[in-house]
Amino acid sequence: MSHADYLSPASINSLQLKNRFIKAGTFENMTPGGVPGANLNNFHGKLADGDIAMTTLGYCAVENDGRLNENMMYMHEGIRPELTALIADLHQRGTKVSGQMGHCGGFSKNKELQRRRPLGPSFGINGLGLSRGMLFCDAMTLDDIESLIKSYHQAAIFMKSVGFDALEIHFGHGYGLCQFISPKTNKRRDQYGGNLENRMRLPLQVLAAVRDAVGDDFPLLGKISMTEGVRGGLHYDEAIAMCKFLDKAGIDGIITSGGSSTMNPMIMFRGGNILPGMLRTEKSPLMRLLLRLMGKSMFKNYPYSELYFLQHAKRIREAVSCKMIYVGGASSNTSFMTLMEQGFDFIQLGRTLLSDPDLPHQARAKSDFVSRCTHCNDCISTIESTQGIHCTQFPS
Repeated sequence: MSHADYLSPASINSLQLKNRFIKAGTFENMTPGGVPGANLNNFHGKLADGDIAMTTLGYCAVENDGRLNENMMYMHEGIRPELTALIADLHQRGTKVSGQMGHCGGFSKNKELQRRRPLGPSFGINGLGLSRGMLFCDAMTLDDIESLIKSYHQAAIFMKSVGFDALEIHFGHGYGLCQFISPKTNKRRDQYGGNLENRMRLPLQVLAAVRDAVGDDFPLLGKISMTEGVRGGLHYDEAIAMCKFLDKAGIDGIITSGGSSTMNPMIMFRGGNILPGMLRTEKSPLMRLLLRLMGKSMFKNYPYSELYFLQHAKRIREAVSCKMIYVGGASSNTSFMTLMEQGFDFIQLGRTLLSDPDLPHQARAKSDFVSRCTHCNDCISTIESTQGIHCTQFPS
């Protein structure tokens, strides 16, 4: 494989991308009141100017109650002008735009929740809402599930109409659809619970509804957690079967992530522990107390190493025929080349683009390029910052 492979064009479904680099979906906290504006445009504009092939607007909730908090976007006509203008500007700068379709399920602190409680697969504790007196989540009824599927369908129609080039359905990280997939959080005894085929029923129905909304030639990606890193949760072996379901159902690309924002987030954030930063920025005294009491068990230490998901992602690469998008510890041209040699089609980048927003340019200019990102993970705590997510070591 040559140095140019990760800088060469490639397609996913009908969409042609100018190189293999895709910005990973992360909540930027740059949509106050749920409205995209200049800060979000500037953030993604720097990535576009840095030659990223496709950037991802993180966590586009499919309905109001799908938001973790009231400063997240949800897909509705009220933000059409702002969203259309943002995407059009990014197109003019030469980058494609993907929208990450998310739903929080039973994990929310949204003060503008329309329902009495957030809804997940099963009744349980709403860990995120404790500081706001939102102690529990309720189990979805079959009517609630049908309504959720319709929300994804309607959101997909809207997102295609405002100019998104691709959609990424979030099946991972402990959010709504992952809560159904995970045996740890799904305790249902109907057709949506039990074995993996039943637990995948809702995610596959959502995929079908989104496909129906956007058509056969529109790129649909899915982000999964290969493991949740907790006893009784999703594990690497089950992830292979999960991806076979998605592949057979017509997904165009699978993003092989890991971890759970609700139970073990450090699996996806190898490197510096995020607990000190969270304690520093958390405003709620109750949540700070809970973090001090439970933080060490929830935020385990996982040393950083390059391509830390490669071994397990390769097993999925061998099991499916759709495009494969690698995420997890790719910080150098050597790693990018390795991924191309191992059969991955695209590379999603998160932390390295915060420290090096012009990474594709640098990768092209320097054959021995290594990102200056130290994987300290201080950027994770800036999600709650009024400035929005940013690199604290190398502000751009």
